[in-house]
Amino acid sequence: MSYFKVEHLTVRFGGLTAVDDVSFDVDEGQVFTIIGPNGAGKTTLFNLISRLYQPTTGRIEFCGEDVTLLSAQEIAGRGIARTFQNIELFESASTLQNLLVGRHRHSTTRIWQDILRTPKARAEEIEHRRAVELVIDVLRLQRYRDQAIGSLPYGVRKVVEVARALCVGPSLLLLDEPSSGLNVEETDAMAEWILEINRRLKVTVLMVEHDMSLVNRVSDRVLALDAGKIMALGTAEEVQNHPDVIAAYLGT
Repeated sequence: MSYFKVEHLTVRFGGLTAVDDVSFDVDEGQVFTIIGPNGAGKTTLFNLISRLYQPTTGRIEFCGEDVTLLSAQEIAGRGIARTFQNIELFESASTLQNLLVGRHRHSTTRIWQDILRTPKARAEEIEHRRAVELVIDVLRLQRYRDQAIGSLPYGVRKVVEVARALCVGPSLLLLDEPSSGLNVEETDAMAEWILEINRRLKVTVLMVEHDMSLVNRVSDRVLALDAGKIMALGTAEEVQNHPDVIAAYLGT
């Protein structure tokens, strides 16, 4: 049984087919990367997987369960979290407060219990803090814990967004172009964070990425899309040397 599987996924917007009969599977513990030129359908595919879009046809399976028709909230509840190309953080709140937002799906207390600070509410808050501090430690965000997001450099904000997704407690993490807007040094650091997340936290990673240096460093398998269709699937080297991929990026 595959850990995560997409079967014949297609989505049409009017007369435009943005994702066309795409199938692939991801093994548990892998870093699986989707690449392709602009307009290839990469982010649309991500939006289908995270249930922001409804597929026209096809099936999505996670841990043996058909999750094709689940809501985005239900997907998070199954242990799938994602980041976005554009940073979506609360800028006036601190790093710690932003990360605690990621623990929302684990909250079981009622409002009156939180207001009265009941034993259950206090115990749950301790557990949330413990989970957040682990993520802060793994991604080395200690110095930024109490700083407002709006005061942080762009590269640090990107790491905080990844950290917030991790605070959801996912077993599958979807990263949408994590190196977007980063310089070379920040991209190198992001590669290290991804490997740390995958190896230390045992989180399977499904990533959309355009920076091939990052792809080469972290990916176990790579899928190349163009015009919504699969061009190649294999190791990073195999995919980059595929004639269809070379043609799509450089022209024939």
